[in-house]
Amino acid sequence: MEVAVSPWMEISQQRVNTFADATSDHQWIHVDPERCARESPFGKPVAHGFLTLSLLPAMFESAIAMLGFRMVLNYGLNKVRFPAPVPVGSRVRARLVLQAVEAIDGGSQLVWDVTVEREGEAKPVCVAEFLMRCYT
Repeated sequence: MEVAVSPWMEISQQRVNTFADATSDHQWIHVDPERCARESPFGKPVAHGFLTLSLLPAMFESAIAMLGFRMVLNYGLNKVRFPAPVPVGSRVRARLVLQAVEAIDGGSQLVWDVTVEREGEAKPVCVAEFLMRCYT
């Protein structure tokens, strides 16, 4: 059952460049608009897959209020795929499906199926199984 859908987030060239600086991943398909116009099949720069993935916590926070916990942690990922590119200028959002809730010491582990979609496109740009630990 789908629990929430996050608001749209724009993927600007500045966001991509900042992520490239933070990760030292300056591959031309992300940061060189002129070369992309000439050589890339996308015609413009595309976001790093890991940039899309790194936006999951912000997407969760904007879509779901996790109340009644003293601490919520991103515990990890079981599966991640990037089936389609995210061209600069696109908007993305996450669809959040709660797959399971498991008891752990001091709280619960939530297993989420997350699908990040690009506005106007049918194919998702990221699908992930995301683990969250919630402590009471």
